[in-house]
Amino acid sequence: MGPAYISAVRANIPDATLVFDHFHIIKLFNEKLTKLRQDLQREAENGLGKPVLKGIRWLLLKNPDNLDDKRNERQRLDEALKLNEPLATAYYMKEELRNIWHQPDKLSAQMHWMNG
Repeated sequence: MGPAYISAVRANIPDATLVFDHFHIIKLFNEKLTKLRQDLQREAENGLGKPVLKGIRWLLLKNPDNLDDKRNERQRLDEALKLNEPLATAYYMKEELRNIWHQPDKLSAQMHWMNG
């Protein structure tokens, strides 16, 4: 996904279609989500926001279907998202990306994107 890779492909195989795999796209998005959470945690001015943001990194990255209700993971994640709109927006974008990626074909993904 790096610029050097893209340039090399374009220079040597100009008619090739560039395709990026699921792992690297999700990894990149998760890195951006983690950085946003860290920045927001640093900026938290009062004692209320900081404890809620601290320790939720794995909850943000986890598939929502795998959140453990016995450990209150869903509740902790929901609380953090309610308190922080930029974090909530980024999180829901990540989930939409995941939903689009799991569509069975390109047309279904486009339809999901348009209607989502």
